[in-house]
Order: sequence, then C-alpha cells, then structure tokens
Amino acid sequence: MRSIWNGAISFGLVSIPIKLVNATESHSISFRQIHTEDGGRIRYRKFCELEEREVTQGEIGKGYEDADGTIIPITDEDLSSLPIPTAKTIEIVAFVPADRIDPLQMDAAYYLQASGAPAAKPYTLLREALKRSNKVAIAKFALRGRERLGMLRVVGDAIAMHGLLWPDEVRAPEGVAPDTNVTVRDKELDLADALMDTLGEVDLEDLHDEYREAVEEVIAAKAAGETPPQAPEPAAGGKVLDLMAALENSVRAARESRGEEAGDHAEVQPLPQRKTSRAAPKQTGGKKSTSTAKKTAAKKTAAAKKTTAKSAQGTKKTAAKSTAKKTTAKKSTSRKRSA
Repeated sequence: MRSIWNGAISFGLVSIPIKLVNATESHSISFRQIHTEDGGRIRYRKFCELEEREVTQGEIGKGYEDADGTIIPITDEDLSSLPIPTAKTIEIVAFVPADRIDPLQMDAAYYLQASGAPAAKPYTLLREALKRSNKVAIAKFALRGRERLGMLRVVGDAIAMHGLLWPDEVRAPEGVAPDTNVTVRDKELDLADALMDTLGEVDLEDLHDEYREAVEEVIAAKAAGETPPQAPEPAAGGKVLDLMAALENSVRAARESRGEEAGDHAEVQPLPQRKTSRAAPKQTGGKKSTSTAKKTAAKKTAAAKKTTAKSAQGTKKTAAKSTAKKTTAKKSTSRKRSA
C-alpha cells in the first residue's frame, strides 16, 4: 500500500518511525459530466484570471484570501516547517478506555506501518501495551494543512489510527428529538425486544453494496444495447395507525424470512383487539347453550324414569288384579262343590 505521510509516533521518549497508509478504499462508481445533447465531455479548465489563459497543474499553488481580498501565498515548505511538534510526529497525549470515544467523532481510518527494521521493536511494544491495557491512545498529528486528533487501536497485528473530529466540531442534537410527550407501553417494548431478538446479529462480511451492483447492471445493459432492468413496483404503503400491529407483523415477517415456523412466535402476547372482545359474548353464549342442553337432557332423563316407573306400577297393579280374580274364582268353585 502506498504511504500518504511519513513521520514517527512519539510515545513518551520512544520514537517509532512509521508510514501512514489508507485503511479504507471506495468502491463507488464514478460518473463523468457530459453534454446531454451530443454526449461530449464537460471539463473544468484551470484558468488564470490575471493572464486570462489556461495553466498547468505544476503552476498551481496555495493561497489564503484575507478579509480585504488580498491573496497571501502559502507554500508546502511553509506548512512543513510549522513550529509545532505534530508537523511530522503523531504525538500520543493520553490513554483512555475505548468507550470514552464518541462514535460521532470518528473520521477517516489509517494503518500505521512500521518504517524499517529499527521500528519493529518499539512498534510491537506499543501494540502489546495497547492490547494488555484494553485502552486506546489519543494522539495529535498534522495532515493536509491542519492539525488533527486521532485514536490509535490494535487491529490484528497492526496499529490503526482513526482520525477524530475535535469536540467543538460535533454539533449538539438540538431540535432533533421529538418535541411531543410520547408514552411507550411495556407490551410495545416487549414486541420491540422480540423483533430485535428475531433479527438477531449479522456477519458484516455478508453485507454488500446492492446499489453499486444495480448500477453496474444498468451500465452493462446499456453498453450491450439492451433495456436496463426496471425497478420493482414499490409496495403499497400507508399510514401506520396501530403500532402494536406493525410490530407484530414485523416480528412475523422477520421469523418467516429466517424459515422459522409460525408457532415459534407464540410467546409474543398481543394487546386485546376489538374482535376478541366481540367474540367473548359468543363464547359465553356457547357455555349457556351447553348448560341449557345439559338441563334439557336431565329433564328428559327424569321424565323417562317417571314414565318407566309408572309403567312398572301399572303392570304390577294389573298383575295384582288378575291374581285377585283367579283367587275369587277358585273360592267360588270350592263353595259350589261343598254344597
């Protein structure tokens, strides 16, 4: 990797010669400006106002415009010989826990590469000291015409430096948060937690720039004289009136996308809906009808028992009468014979 700055890390009385290289790279697609009528390139030319002619890059320098419009030339030699210790040195000023750094201050990232064999031992010493302390180093350095703040931390076997914005460069979030009083219920928080758990974690290596891929497809199609792919119709959106329903649907959709079964979200307890409250009387009515059916069945059974008892009693009475008649007949026959 090509270095963009050469200097040293000042670690107390220890000096570590290093090279500064970019730790990131941009993969975004760049476009040229063209004349829409004929496709001609649009170029910006370096033009001197005094001589009224185009100048080359080698003729261009830096200058500071004063309040009265006067231009004060500033050369690279002027900037490289500034009377500050950070002109060619990354000066470590403190070691702090990593959570003391506000992510809003994070800027560009660089790798610090040891410059030559003599730098290997102090470079390794600083790296291992950062590892064992679980801290990061706060440093000051000068780059591209200004002094900057940096944070040094260990990445693998290397030391990385994140440029930091100065604290007064981070704006306060005034007027950003909602200015209305909103009450969040526990059940809403439970559903939000369930959604967070369902989405879970992600391996950042699996994420990629879909926008860039889509642009590349458009470019390839137009280069081949084909029709570029069309964007799908956006889903019909509407105003979310029921936050609970939106959260429930989000949890359900997230779990379905992960291949989980519908029963896996049984632990999510939704708020009672109006349909449920209307269905309650029907359920109660069902209980009443069941009770009524039981009572009717009981009555029928009792009536059947009474009918059976009456029939039995009638049968017994008929049998008794028949027996009595037979007895009387026998007595009459016996009296006649005696006479």
